[in-house]
Amino acid sequence: MEISSREKNILILAGVVALIFLVTNLSPRIAGLYNERQNNVENIQLEIARELRLIEEIDSWRERRVSVEESQALFESQIFNGDTIPVVEANIQRELSLKARESGIVVNSTRLAESIASDSWFMISQEMSFRTNDASNTVTFLQKLRESEPRLRVTEFSINRSRNQYNGSITVVGFSRSAGLSAQFSSSR
Repeated sequence: MEISSREKNILILAGVVALIFLVTNLSPRIAGLYNERQNNVENIQLEIARELRLIEEIDSWRERRVSVEESQALFESQIFNGDTIPVVEANIQRELSLKARESGIVVNSTRLAESIASDSWFMISQEMSFRTNDASNTVTFLQKLRESEPRLRVTEFSINRSRNQYNGSITVVGFSRSAGLSAQFSSSR
């Protein structure tokens, strides 16, 4: 069986049409696969660059972590701890009286502490009146308060001289986290 030239032309034309059909249908799929592969390669290259940058910055991250941990430890050492608000108030009053005695200051009286709650914090304010024979004792007292741990911050201070004696009053505040503290005796006292 012999193929005539007309049949040959029809077969060639059918082959060309089939080839065009295959090229038009397969080329977008091939291009899509190529683009997907390129995107995957780019993503992997970005992740490699990110990992390399993190590896290069590991010392910096360690330094930051150590710095944050030191800051947190310093911060924790500056706040008062206790199971209840009255315990924290007593700790603040005891610390204030101790610093006064260490400085050669005589405590005349202390008022009841006042506490104010805000979010997860308590600010406890303690007022004390005192006397001393030497004005330099008050400077020592203020320096001891400045260096105290937990930290007592002076909010008010006054001193008067009468004869050979100095009388004064001081108000300090200390801070405590309210998490874990009993809410009895809160700021409404």
